[in-house]
Amino acid sequence: MKLLKDILYGVSLSAVSGDTNVMINNVHFDSRQVEMDDVFVAVRGTLTDGHKYIQKAVELGAKAVVCEELPDILVNGVTYLKVVDSNSALAVLASNFYDNPSKNLKLVGITGTNGKTTVSTLLYNLFKKAGYKVGLISTIKIMVDKKEYKTNHTTPDVLTINQRLSQMNEDGVEFCFMEVSSHGIHQKRSEGLHFAGAIFTNLSHDHLDYHKNFAEYRDIKKKLFDALPKSAFALTNLDDKNGKVMLQNTKARKQSYALKTYADYRAQILEKQFNGQLLKIDDNELWSKLIGDFNAYNLLAIYATADLLGLEKMETLKLISELENVDGRFQYFISKEKITAIVDYAHTPDALKNVLVTINALRTGNENVITVVGCGGDRDKSKRPVMGHIASEMSNQAIFTSDNPRTESPTTIIEEMEAGVEPQNTRKVLSIENRKQAIKTACKLALANDIILVAGKGHETYQETDGVRVDFDDFKEVKAALAELDK
Repeated sequence: MKLLKDILYGVSLSAVSGDTNVMINNVHFDSRQVEMDDVFVAVRGTLTDGHKYIQKAVELGAKAVVCEELPDILVNGVTYLKVVDSNSALAVLASNFYDNPSKNLKLVGITGTNGKTTVSTLLYNLFKKAGYKVGLISTIKIMVDKKEYKTNHTTPDVLTINQRLSQMNEDGVEFCFMEVSSHGIHQKRSEGLHFAGAIFTNLSHDHLDYHKNFAEYRDIKKKLFDALPKSAFALTNLDDKNGKVMLQNTKARKQSYALKTYADYRAQILEKQFNGQLLKIDDNELWSKLIGDFNAYNLLAIYATADLLGLEKMETLKLISELENVDGRFQYFISKEKITAIVDYAHTPDALKNVLVTINALRTGNENVITVVGCGGDRDKSKRPVMGHIASEMSNQAIFTSDNPRTESPTTIIEEMEAGVEPQNTRKVLSIENRKQAIKTACKLALANDIILVAGKGHETYQETDGVRVDFDDFKEVKAALAELDK
């Protein structure tokens, strides 16, 4: 148990009703989880308002309530704490409740439109190979050294973050690498955390269903850097036009990386093949199994971060050469019939373009590229025609299909993708709503040496329609379809 007034340290209170000198068991923002002597934080979410459930939380035994608006009826024996922003208050409460665990390790946040999962996961893998105890908080999973926990959000809620960081403290973890999404920053999930450094990968079209415009999306990402302390480092990609913006107001030590412009850390691509690429970093050549310009940026960010965290440079280069692809990120195999199948998480216009640019750069010109792609429902609609245009323009054959339609009509989503197809490319487009059938069709159309790209879902192992998730794994589906044809 913790003393309420102790976990309130740093929370900006505008009104207090009741006693703060009381012991509390736990902190919750979901009223259904509240038990006797807990604190309930009423948070305004996108789907519901926690203020509606204050009475329910009190009935379940809440000893304290944190809210932006005090309820009309205040129950005796319950402490009510009014704040301006419940999300900010929750972040500070969570950190205090778990004894500020982020201060006891080196936490590095990774933000940007593309590359967050690859950079964070590969940093985790690299530092593990270097012999350290490491933590990871990513889209795919949370790792507390060797213990794995599933996650459904790019940036988990602040209670989960601090709980896992606390576990890392107990297990002696020295470094933790954490994806920090724009949603997470906007909802204050990264507040109350002490970052030793932050990395900016790139910024392109995404999440404009959530953010008002691109400028807001960019400025929210920037808040991670604005909040860094002087003791931290701020590492940014200078080849991205928004790279310098991230550093404008930060107190942290400014560092940069780039392939095309002058920067603190630079790399050059010397050779590209399907099984890897030859890179030159700091005048040292290394072979990496990860291919594409986007991965060259990712690897350079990893090298720079390792250096800033004190790893020896030559050891880092050796470890980078041993790194494998992250699940669902340019994950590929070649069938018996010599058909190459690639599965990638590319679900934004920029990511899709990057993958297709990489594929087309590796072609001899005789192979066909067949792209299977869809767009998620209840998400940014403006990117649908753009992705339709890119897939049809840069492939010999494009198959538009479903990708987590959620509550939207899959047919409507596909029609919005078709709207971006230029007249000269319409003959190259097929629309097959059923994703399994779309993948099978791509495999049947492919000939020896052709390349199939299945984009959008990557590591995901489900397809979500009308709130129901069914098992679906792009990599397994394309592998099974090609194996059937091999027979």
